[in-house]
Amino acid sequence: MSGAWSLRLARSEDAAAFHRVEEDAADLLRSAPELAGVAIPPSQSEQDYARLIRRGHCLSAIAGEQVIGFAAAAPKGRELHLHELSVARSWQRRRIGATLLEALAIDARNSGFRAITLTTWRDIAWNAPFYASQGFVEVANSDDSAVEDGAPDLPRCAMIRLLD
Repeated sequence: MSGAWSLRLARSEDAAAFHRVEEDAADLLRSAPELAGVAIPPSQSEQDYARLIRRGHCLSAIAGEQVIGFAAAAPKGRELHLHELSVARSWQRRRIGATLLEALAIDARNSGFRAITLTTWRDIAWNAPFYASQGFVEVANSDDSAVEDGAPDLPRCAMIRLLD
């Protein structure tokens, strides 16, 4: 496997790959000791990703023609909400996730959004601490709508990155 990869705006045909990459990356969550006994929500479907991609704020990381990572986001009021950031396990630790987040911030800023929001696992090193290292801060006293899709709210948190 070559180390060369690039980013591009997601295409409709990327939806199936988004689902596959998320499933691959979710295996890390399923094996995390911090989440022992916690139900991990199912990955979004190809149809869910197709809907997000049509909204125009999704990015694909590709190696050759293969999607190896992605950022799937959509407008939520004056903010861009990151629904999922995933990188295939064999491609992790190469700054792909950080680069996807920075490109998403550029897109959001250029589109007039004031911030990027997300929800994530609080105590998993590659989740909330990773996002904090990328300029996100935890939102204190967020309402229940900030924790999505029936995921348990105790180990999850809402975060925001204000854009300049």
